[in-house]
Amino acid sequence: MRDHVKSTASSHHPARWVSRTGQSLLLMLAGAGLATAGTGALQAMQPSFLEEPQVQSQPEEAADPLAIAPRVNAPSTSSFVADIVKDAGQAVVRIDASRTVTSRAPAAFQNPFFQEFFGDLPESQERVEQGIGSGFIVSADGTIFTNAHVVDGADTVQVTLKDGRVVDGTVVGTDPLTDVAVIDIDADNLPTVPLSDSNQLQPGEWAIAIGNPLGLDNTVTVGIVSATGRTSGQIGVADKRVDFIQTDAAINPGNSGGPLLNERGEVIGMNTAIIQNAQGIGFAIPINDVGRIAQQLVTNGEVAHPYVGIRMVALTEQNKEAIADQTGLDVADEEGILVADVVSNSPAARAGLKAGDILVSIGGQPVTEAAEVQNLVEAAGVGQDLSLQVRRNGRVETLTVQPEALPNG
Repeated sequence: MRDHVKSTASSHHPARWVSRTGQSLLLMLAGAGLATAGTGALQAMQPSFLEEPQVQSQPEEAADPLAIAPRVNAPSTSSFVADIVKDAGQAVVRIDASRTVTSRAPAAFQNPFFQEFFGDLPESQERVEQGIGSGFIVSADGTIFTNAHVVDGADTVQVTLKDGRVVDGTVVGTDPLTDVAVIDIDADNLPTVPLSDSNQLQPGEWAIAIGNPLGLDNTVTVGIVSATGRTSGQIGVADKRVDFIQTDAAINPGNSGGPLLNERGEVIGMNTAIIQNAQGIGFAIPINDVGRIAQQLVTNGEVAHPYVGIRMVALTEQNKEAIADQTGLDVADEEGILVADVVSNSPAARAGLKAGDILVSIGGQPVTEAAEVQNLVEAAGVGQDLSLQVRRNGRVETLTVQPEALPNG
């Protein structure tokens, strides 16, 4: 009934329907326009009493082409690395060393045939070699740690401090076997850098290197400790008697002797660029070893490295097969270190060690690698009794050896 009434009413007023339909279409079109025009259209439809009065804008003056934008004050430091470099970097120095090298002319040049054409040639010639390294100050009165190869054989050493002063340095002592050296300069109230305990170092910790790589002073590189306890044999410097810290912080020639720091700004190692063409791999001498060697250099001017006088072969699976093939010895079931040779008139020879003995333990500590033997002997010191357990002909025997100072050369 309502539907009918509505239909009837609509049919009686066509003009009203048309009017309403027109308004609806107008609103639909207006809505589409608003959707298209967006915020501008909405603002245009606001009542005039909501609009803010328009202010006649004055013409702007032409911008000064030489005007400089104001600077935003940056924070004093942006990272913990910057704080460490600001403090510890004051104690990092540059070391310039020069040495005179004498070279002899080849004997053939003294032949009368050459002399007839070139005249008398000098039998020897001298040239001056110069090198650049780094170091760090550990005492306010001028004690500096650096690498031995930076100053070894140097005639003159000059130290450039962070404040720009250049002073003469005196080499207190060098130890090529560990690549550690100590320099002294005549100065007071110098900035120093604190030392950490490298025995507590763990892979993954922060590593910050400061030095003068390639002669570029006060260079900072950052990485992590990649590994600890890298033996000299592992990294190809078997003549060194020290384990190394491995890091991915860039260390290049000129970084040698500079500090490797942790996230607290403490020295964890002394950088050394002894591995040529190493990309992304750097090495540092643990600071505990540096301090131990440096103390002996300061006290005695040299370091006495203990030795027992044996040549060793670790009994790895590969080595066991090689030993069996070359000597006929059956060491397949053995564990330890094979004594391949005993140096005559050495502490080992006097203690009764023989080639073919298998070294099982030293001082009660089992050994399976040559580096472990070297470290335990080094820790025992010169002249101290050291207990060795060896397996000989299937029986374990205990021998006592007294390490002596490693002969020079």
